[in-house]
Amino acid sequence: MTQKVSQKEINDILWQACDTFRGTLDPTQYKDYILVMLFIKYMSDLWQDKRDQYIEQYKGNEQRVERAMSRERFVMPMVELKDGDGNVEESFHASFPSLYERRTRSNIGELINIALEAIDDANKTKLENVFRNIDFNSEPNLGQTKDRNRRLNHLLDDFAKPQLNLRPSRIGNQDVIGDAYEYLISRFAADAGKKGGEFYTPGEVATLLAKLLHAESGDTICDPACGSGSLLIRVAKEVGSGNFAVYGQESNGSTWALCRMNMFLHAMDNARVEWCNTITSPRLVEGDRLMRFNVVVANPPFSLDKWGHDYAENDPYNRFWRGIPPKSKGDYAFISHMIETALEDDGRVGVIVPHGVLFRGGAEGKIRQKLIEDNTLEAVIGLPANLFFGTGIPAAIVIYKKSRKPWDKARAHRDKHVLFIDASREFEDAKNQNRLREQDIDKIVKVFGAFKEVDKYAYPATLDEIKENDFNLNIPRYVDTFEPEPEVDIPAVKKEIATLEGQLATVQAELDSYLGELGL
Repeated sequence: MTQKVSQKEINDILWQACDTFRGTLDPTQYKDYILVMLFIKYMSDLWQDKRDQYIEQYKGNEQRVERAMSRERFVMPMVELKDGDGNVEESFHASFPSLYERRTRSNIGELINIALEAIDDANKTKLENVFRNIDFNSEPNLGQTKDRNRRLNHLLDDFAKPQLNLRPSRIGNQDVIGDAYEYLISRFAADAGKKGGEFYTPGEVATLLAKLLHAESGDTICDPACGSGSLLIRVAKEVGSGNFAVYGQESNGSTWALCRMNMFLHAMDNARVEWCNTITSPRLVEGDRLMRFNVVVANPPFSLDKWGHDYAENDPYNRFWRGIPPKSKGDYAFISHMIETALEDDGRVGVIVPHGVLFRGGAEGKIRQKLIEDNTLEAVIGLPANLFFGTGIPAAIVIYKKSRKPWDKARAHRDKHVLFIDASREFEDAKNQNRLREQDIDKIVKVFGAFKEVDKYAYPATLDEIKENDFNLNIPRYVDTFEPEPEVDIPAVKKEIATLEGQLATVQAELDSYLGELGL
């Protein structure tokens, strides 16, 4: 019986593989090489596992085996190396075992690139451009030939370890591979500092947002600033079945490629993830209209400068009809886009924002007021500081819902209030970065579900109360977290002072006695 591999075992081996680059390259550089190699190893093992099954099923009939393999998730094509006259010098499968066999060759970086290009071409509908931004023969990134070859040799050795056999028949659970990929991305994000926040949302925050929005069977889910796709995947998993459709957009080409691989490693092959700038070049469109989704979620870049202000004035999709955000802060550009892409009757929007979004004036204040008056705002949830990579500032989650009725006293309780939650004081104080514990997440979700006041933690505010605060959503205006100082017992304090003074006099007398004996 084949021994199953554990999640920890895979994670540990993969992290050790990073030693090949650690100390000589920045994590934002070498992460792509590690993650692409993991993806190729997974594809190769999956391909070989299926091939062995068909060989047994068809009793070694190669023609039937090849026909069956051509219909599998991925094709691992043959590569032909030709000489200057066009004659084939060598041919091999574009797979990890073939690359491992050639690991000591002086042109191993070039061979890996050739294999990736062949895989891209053979799997165009799924993998086109995924490997476009990765160069295993890069001197600036991997060093001169000798050092580059040594690093790539070590990297292939690390991934060839028997424990890293990623065949489904050995792993048993597809999530093991996806979780290993997520594990690596989270570690890279932690090491990358400020840049880490550009491609990864901490797992606990992603889980919280997924539970708050609670995607259901049949839902369409979109993240217009999806990074490596981790948040999008967490929201989709909350459905509890495979009956959902996933969409995303990402402007950074390397990060987009990570997201595409992440989707495949989580068996979300049909995910549509576009490489584009969401604000200036939205690609998730139907004809001349933006696509609409049941759930829209994002952790967009905080207060992005030069986000596309000049473009917004003539936006063909009229996303900024409530007002154009300031040129130097793009938070409400993303929020406006997200709300416009949410379905009218069922659209839910969850976005992670810096606290300035809640109270800044000017153009942002006008947009915020309009959103409140339209009764799309459902909740504002304050998070602890130092949760996110690269910034110690506290953030908030803002929830919008398109189906809330106009402000009317006859409405249901939930639709005539905005719930404010101050969850900033309940977290695990970790060494380098704070994190939400399971009980912290559960409490936020429970209180959001109940939509009722909780002393010093949550408060459902009416439109009139928000108006009185000039549409300022700063959480302390609604949730009173003041803790009164305990009353001071003056007589007891005076008595303690008298006791201490008596003890001091005794000690002083003893000291004077000792000093006298010493003639001092």
